[in-house]
Amino acid sequence: MSVRMLPAGHAALLVECDGLAEVLALHDGLARSAPAGVVEFVPAARTLLVGVDPAVLPLESAESWIRRTAAALPGSAAPASTLAAAADPAAGAADIVTVPVEYGGDDLHETARLLGVSPEALVAHHVNAVWRVAFIGFAPGFGYLVSDDWPFEVPRLEAPRTRVPAGSVALAGAFAGAYPRESPGGWRLVGRTDAVLWDAASDDPALFAPARRVRFAAVRP
Repeated sequence: MSVRMLPAGHAALLVECDGLAEVLALHDGLARSAPAGVVEFVPAARTLLVGVDPAVLPLESAESWIRRTAAALPGSAAPASTLAAAADPAAGAADIVTVPVEYGGDDLHETARLLGVSPEALVAHHVNAVWRVAFIGFAPGFGYLVSDDWPFEVPRLEAPRTRVPAGSVALAGAFAGAYPRESPGGWRLVGRTDAVLWDAASDDPALFAPARRVRFAAVRP
């Protein structure tokens, strides 16, 4: 895998990849082989920020480690969705976060119609998929989830809403997600959850933390 690296201050490197599939593959490879001094990984759609303690792992050493890891990966990774559960292939069901969802959002029926399936079939696909949090963006705690079990590309709304209620479960493109707080948004709403998606006072504030595996469970109103 070919990557480009840029310094990001004195304690981080920004790794540019060809796309999300490569970001996820590199994230997993680096997480498995991280030496002492690695502080954090911050994935995005086409980049991976690697934070280090330069007193333990100088940037030059970190760059060499990242390049070695990238070189050992395939030059063209599989589609992003095929890496949905790759963070820990040995992980069992106990390692999956389950999010209860009351389905029936404002866009459920229209989204199903656009995709050529029934609302019940769309919900079944969403529930049966095992998702991976690829990265966080847009707002604190807003995770972009991908899955190798998800066959759809969902068009965004032509006109974004000015107000999306907190807890709204939504779809856009190949991603699933949920709004941690009220905000504008252009994703299609298919349900709602009462799960706490963002808790700034917690040591683990984001329920949808990068690389975490997630399943959605249908609950009755």
